[in-house]
Formats: sequence, C-alpha cells, structure tokens
Amino acid sequence: MARRTARTALSIAPARRRIVGYVRVSTDKQADGGHSLEAQRAKLAAYAELHDAELVAVFEDAGLSAGTLDRPGLDGALAALDRGEGDAALVVKLDRLTRSTRDLGALLDRATAGGWALLSVAESLDTATAAGRLVVSVLGAVAQWEREAAGERTAAAMAAMQAAGLYTGGVVPYGYRVAVDGRLVAEPSEGAVLEAARELHRAGLSLRAIGRALAERGHLPRGGAAWSAAAVSRLIAA
Repeated sequence: MARRTARTALSIAPARRRIVGYVRVSTDKQADGGHSLEAQRAKLAAYAELHDAELVAVFEDAGLSAGTLDRPGLDGALAALDRGEGDAALVVKLDRLTRSTRDLGALLDRATAGGWALLSVAESLDTATAAGRLVVSVLGAVAQWEREAAGERTAAAMAAMQAAGLYTGGVVPYGYRVAVDGRLVAEPSEGAVLEAARELHRAGLSLRAIGRALAERGHLPRGGAAWSAAAVSRLIAA
C-alpha cells in the first residue's frame, strides 16, 4: 500500500508557472529595432515556452511613456496579478515597466506583498529569488544615475552654448536672427523697430499707442498681426 502511494505522488507533475505579460511602446518609432508590440509579444511567448510556463494574458500600452505607473495596460496587468490570476509579471525589458528607481521599488514592494514575481527577458531576472531582487535594484539605481548624469551633461553643454552666444532653441528674440554658425546676431530691420518702440516709449506713449504707431509706420510683428501690449512691452525691454 505504501509503495502505491509513493508511485502516485511521484506521478503528479508540478504546477506550471502562470505568467501575466506586459508590453509597451512610447511612439511608433519604437517599432524599429525589434521594440514593436508584436515583437515584444513574440519574445514573451518564446520565454514562456522555453520555461514551460503558461502565458495567461498580455496587457499592452501603446503610445505611453514610462514616466508614470498610471497606465491602463499596466493597471490591468497588476490588477490581474493581485487577483491571483498569475504567479509572475513578465516584460521584455525593465524599461518597458519604468525608468524610475522609485517606481521600480514600488513595483517590487507590490510584488512581494502580492506574492508574485517580476521577470525580465533581457536582464534574465526573476525576483522570486533574493539574488534577482538585488540585481533589479542595482540595475534600477544604475539607470537612474545614467539619466541624471546625462541631464547634467546636457545642462552644462546648454550653458556653454549660451555663454558663447549660440542659439539653444525656443523663440528667437525680436531683433536677432540665427546665423549659419548657430550664433544669435542682430537683425538690422528688426533693430530699427526696437529703437522706434523705445523712442515712442520715452515720448510717453502707452503700450497700445506705441503698437498702433509702429503699425502705421509699416512695422509689424513677425506673424503679421497687430502689436499686442505684451509684445510691445517685450520690445521695449529687449
């Protein structure tokens, strides 16, 4: 009798892991380089097959950035996991979930509380293990550092360009134009308008009166419309 019981126990196959997939693209351009929704779905299916897991559902967000966790598709995936419909969340790459260390930490806390794991194909991660949770945290911290360092480099480069008199974007100030070498140089025709506006201001005219006087002289804004009081104020202050 004992032998039959042992054989019966050995014949019971372990339950297959149930996986809830999540895919995301920010823009249509992410279809390049294998990042399309279809390509991500195919990678999730291949992962599930390789690991003999059941891909129970795949949720998606199209045209949404990873700047926040407030996304319909992600909300659906997390809700399914919280209801116990899956044992793990699977993504092609961690940045499909989030690019924020804080948000990644929040997801890991939710996974721990809910008793499900976070899996990533590209990083070969499984947070069901302590090693997997450590690696995810380290990767998230490194990614955050890279973004902050890139931001600092960009800010420094912009400051250097501005100090050199180079155009760094935005509306070109009235009275100037962008030269071939990228520098802001005076535009003589608009410079005459600036001087006329200042002259009329010194004569005591109101902003609206200055605008009418400039228009009567044939001096119109770049868009060709009438001068607003705000626009005239900027001319005087330039």
